[in-house]
Amino acid sequence: MGVNISIKNVPAEKVRKLKLRAKRNHRSLQGELMAIIDRITAEPAETRLSFEEAVSALKKIALKTPSESVRMIREDRDGR
Repeated sequence: MGVNISIKNVPAEKVRKLKLRAKRNHRSLQGELMAIIDRITAEPAETRLSFEEAVSALKKIALKTPSESVRMIREDRDGR
């Protein structure tokens, strides 16, 4: 059985942004909030990167030119 959750005093601008996000994803506001909760609770905390870890991972890739990134994208796409 589900539990009702209430969030009080949400700023109007955040509600507006959530409604726009829901509309883009063809969901109700309730559906969008459930999708966000599902995504966040489904991923194990240890798989999320901190900002510093993400920067470090990007530095390891060390893209030097736009053409190099294009090559990597094409290789990935062609490998599917």
